[in-house]
Amino acid sequence: MTAALIALSLAFAWSMGAHYTGAVMGMPVAARAISERWALALIAVLCTIGATFASEPVQRTVGLHIVDASRVTLPMALVMVIGAFVLTTIYTYYKIPTSTIQILVFCIAGTAVAAGVPITWATVVKLAVTWVLAPFAAMLLGYAGTKLLQQRSSPQWALVAVGVCASFVLGANDVANAVGVWDMVHVGNMMLAGFAGGAAMAIGALTWGRRILHRVAFEIVDVDRPTATAAQGVQAIVVIAAVTQGFFTSINQALIGAMSGAAIANRREINRRNLFGILKGWLISPVSGFAFCFGAYRIAIALGGG
Repeated sequence: MTAALIALSLAFAWSMGAHYTGAVMGMPVAARAISERWALALIAVLCTIGATFASEPVQRTVGLHIVDASRVTLPMALVMVIGAFVLTTIYTYYKIPTSTIQILVFCIAGTAVAAGVPITWATVVKLAVTWVLAPFAAMLLGYAGTKLLQQRSSPQWALVAVGVCASFVLGANDVANAVGVWDMVHVGNMMLAGFAGGAAMAIGALTWGRRILHRVAFEIVDVDRPTATAAQGVQAIVVIAAVTQGFFTSINQALIGAMSGAAIANRREINRRNLFGILKGWLISPVSGFAFCFGAYRIAIALGGG
């Protein structure tokens, strides 16, 4: 069963790697500062480094501070990961940039409620506050950053650099979604878990990442170089600020918030239809995560005769 948990966790990491390509390199690609091929290659490398060396705070949050880890069993951990993996893959297939963090947290909560395991609601509330504040902070900073960059030259290398930073942040922020449960059931250590998850995310970016990358780059906001640089840079700043405090927030939410603020500052057109579609995805991800895992665990118990 431990082997199954590891395999499913890495499959989930693979799915996330594909899901978040647009969130970290969408702006450089949109502004034609880098090709899609090179963008995906940089995501793979920097995501792995970030996951290996900077993900421990959020791994601890997932593994130790959402539910009573001492009462989590391997079957429970499997249901949590299966639910998050299945839902993330569905959203990726339909090209809906949603929040795997919200999906995971509520998959954990749904499983815990079904199993009668206590939940540390204070942690969930703190995470929820972070999720609410991050896109608004990103919007304000995106607006301010674009106004500043409009007065200065914004070279291509600067835009690629902020995409590289965002790729590093992706590994640090999101790998815990897949491997954070390993700490609940004492599988490996955090650096090894980070590396394994980061490598799987890198493979996901390289093999299936072009779908979301293209969607975010070309189908949401019409960007120029100052807008793109401000949006991608602000996203990286907002997310890494949360990671250093042990909280993880949605990279997609931070980017869309920053893109919106930057577009308003630069009087660029916003594709409202796609933007509202993404907002709907964010709203349904917590509900779908909780409901899926609550039901899945109850069914598993019933079939197991327990």
